[in-house]
Amino acid sequence: MTLSSTGTLRSLRSHNYRLWAISAFVSNVGTWMQRVAQDWLVLAVLTHGAATSVGIVTALQFAPQILLLPLTGSAAEYLDRRKLLIATQGAMVVLALGLGLLTVSGVVRLWEVYVFAFLLGCATAFDAPARQVFVSELVGDADLSNAVALNSTSFNAARMIGPAISGALIAAVGIGWSFLVNGVATLAVVAALFSLRVSELHRSTDGPRPAGGFVAALRYLYKRPDLQAVLVMLALFGAFGLNFPVFISTMAVNVFHVDANHFGLLTSAMAIGSVTGAVLAARRESPKLAFIIAGAALFSTGLAVAALMPNYWLFGAVLVVVGVSAQTVTTSAIGLVQLATERHMRGRMMALLMAITLGSAAIGGPILGWVADLAGPRWALGVAAAAAAAGAAIGLAHVRRERREAAANAALGGSEAASVPPS
Repeated sequence: MTLSSTGTLRSLRSHNYRLWAISAFVSNVGTWMQRVAQDWLVLAVLTHGAATSVGIVTALQFAPQILLLPLTGSAAEYLDRRKLLIATQGAMVVLALGLGLLTVSGVVRLWEVYVFAFLLGCATAFDAPARQVFVSELVGDADLSNAVALNSTSFNAARMIGPAISGALIAAVGIGWSFLVNGVATLAVVAALFSLRVSELHRSTDGPRPAGGFVAALRYLYKRPDLQAVLVMLALFGAFGLNFPVFISTMAVNVFHVDANHFGLLTSAMAIGSVTGAVLAARRESPKLAFIIAGAALFSTGLAVAALMPNYWLFGAVLVVVGVSAQTVTTSAIGLVQLATERHMRGRMMALLMAITLGSAAIGGPILGWVADLAGPRWALGVAAAAAAAGAAIGLAHVRRERREAAANAALGGSEAASVPPS
């Protein structure tokens, strides 16, 4: 790996991006610690293995992506993104510490976890699109695709570490400490945002942004069938495929009957694949729809195979493949949408992408939880596999339609040329 202008780590040449990347990694470790602790708290402590309750937590955490969509895109577009991220990350610190204190003191209740999940979802709804667009301010368009992929690498490298630490911490001193550690870790991002060289940010000079907010984003999307295809694929992918808390927690507790340590290791196993997928994405010069289609097809196959695995270790091994394919889809989609969208619309389009990807999980989470409780976690994995296959089919249909239209236009152009008499 190299920091040259074409290397896998080329975005790290930027001082601001290096500072951001280091702080984000620390915060991401804490985030994954909290996610594992929250799922274990709900599934193994506050309920008797109720997958539906985990699905409700997922829904409450992701629902604000849809509910607040008219506001979040405009906020990412019109507000100072650095200051907005300071506010959202600060809110996340307070929420993590609050839930941690309730849990450590032994007074936490299920409804309180629901409330904290919803409030965290509200903060994330404003944070996610601003964070994605802010990357272009850190590195500029030339290295944007690479920086997005490196962000995903960091997020998933933390997924390898955070769940394992959380599992060990839960076994040693209790669940609440994972929340408290996350609160402290998130402060690293706040500190980094205050320390950036503001004069070196690549802020847009395209002039005033057009009015219209969310409606303008929908009008823009209406004229872009290529973006429509990507977002429809992400809707299916997010609603059923990305509900990993439901899959992994219920397979761990209700099928393989393992402890918190082994539960954390399953999430880390999938992260090995996710890091691999993110590194491969960082090596590509530009994202393509073909990568998203291939990733969705592999993801569908991986989930179907995982549903059939007879024991814990084979299930964990297949999760590596699931992680590679999931990361290929999400990283390629984020990079493709950003680069295919004009600068003045990126904030709103990224808010729409995040709302569709994460907000759809609010719909799919309770459904998959219900399927897992009614028919078993393996059937829930089967439903997710079918949804991912449908997404791949939609993407492939769009590619074929574009090729037919291109061929028809080429034939029409040839006919018109032939009809012109020689001079």
